[in-house]
Amino acid sequence: MANTIDAKDKYTKGHSDRVSKYAVMLADRMGYSAEEKQKVKYAGLLHDIGKIGIPDEIINKPAKLTLHEYAIIQSHSAIGGDILKTITSVKEVAEGARWHHERYDGTGYPDGLKGRAIPEVARIIGVADAYDAMTSNRPYRRESFSQIEVRSEIETGLGKQFDPLIGSHMLQIIAEDTD
Repeated sequence: MANTIDAKDKYTKGHSDRVSKYAVMLADRMGYSAEEKQKVKYAGLLHDIGKIGIPDEIINKPAKLTLHEYAIIQSHSAIGGDILKTITSVKEVAEGARWHHERYDGTGYPDGLKGRAIPEVARIIGVADAYDAMTSNRPYRRESFSQIEVRSEIETGLGKQFDPLIGSHMLQIIAEDTD
């Protein structure tokens, strides 16, 4: 299923695999059990499944999206949550899809959840997803961010976009990565 999602979006090949990998690294730092990390892995792999419901011409548009197009893209998280809650008994998978674009300060979407009201798996996926977006080439910007720029963005986003603890774990992972 994750490969189907990535095939639809030509700009994010491998995105779901990378988000899953980063999310499991974060879960490991947070002391998750093997079973809990498996749930996080699946949530990462399927977090963008709602893109199935987004028209290809919007997903693959090589220019800035209009406000209307951006609203359509934003709907992917609610679509994904709705799809996954009907096909899996693992609630974390649906939670990761629906709420990975919520922001810790309550300004995210689709439901404007704030702080710990956002399920932890979605807060983990949110950090992993943002990291991958910043470190990958995207149609709306010329090149990926440097690790220095990524660190700065995450530091600035602590308590705003990102859960401060989970974001701090990502900063530690970045600092320890010598490659």
